[in-house]
Amino acid sequence: MADAPAPAGGGGGGGGGGWSGGGGDDRGRGGFGRGRGDRGRGRGRGRGRPRDDDKEWVPITKLGRLVKENKIKSLEDIYLFSMAIKEYQIVDFFLGSKLKDEVMKIMPVQKVSAAGQITRFKAFVAVGDESGHVGLGVKCAKEVATAIRGAIIIAKMSVVPVRRGYWGRRNGMPHTVPNKVTGKCGSVRVRLIPAPRGTGLVAAPVPKKLLSMAGVEDCYTSSRGHTRTLGNFVKAVYFALAKTYGYLSPELWKPTVFQSAPYQEHTDFLAKNPAPKAAEF
Repeated sequence: MADAPAPAGGGGGGGGGGWSGGGGDDRGRGGFGRGRGDRGRGRGRGRGRPRDDDKEWVPITKLGRLVKENKIKSLEDIYLFSMAIKEYQIVDFFLGSKLKDEVMKIMPVQKVSAAGQITRFKAFVAVGDESGHVGLGVKCAKEVATAIRGAIIIAKMSVVPVRRGYWGRRNGMPHTVPNKVTGKCGSVRVRLIPAPRGTGLVAAPVPKKLLSMAGVEDCYTSSRGHTRTLGNFVKAVYFALAKTYGYLSPELWKPTVFQSAPYQEHTDFLAKNPAPKAAEF
């Protein structure tokens, strides 16, 4: 490593060659080596400074401004009008500490450029509150920590509602998927099948983790294709969970009475409180 101080043994020989003389080892360790070490420790302290998450959230989108001022009460109001979430702080505002994240996989990927092969790291991260919300994020970066951080942000912005239902009699809280749903990605096909209460999650480790984070307690699963490709496998499960609200059973056939859209209802507030000097979304 370029930032590490020279070792006492091997570094001494290198120092002697560079500084010529018996005292080269002492000068190398005392001056040049120690200076490099101080710079490395200085950068380490820099990495420990407060992250952006600790700063006060200054929303730059219309939706973010309405959420911060409590004009929108829940995520369901956002989903009702199909508004795009472009700030991950919106999800943090509503779910907060209930939202958990899990790194599903980290894999190196390469591409060839004029300078040669460039290696980066690809992270798959799932988030969920175990109560009907789940998200999935994928991010590539030169460093593992940067990839994970970016994947968490993308996963929060892609959180979708998951509908839960019953297998038989409607006793207690919903515990399984409401009907059979299928998700696909690449060659992978994943089917979620309702299961009786107490069955548990009959699934491989990858879909089992995602179903648990979505709040599904009992479910049968069936998969086919190249499920060894974990990226496609976890995406197929995510797409299947996102489809649970795509089919409405007869008890949900009641007409939905729409109110004014939030942007229309709070037009005066948005006009009086413009966004900071940044791109308006």
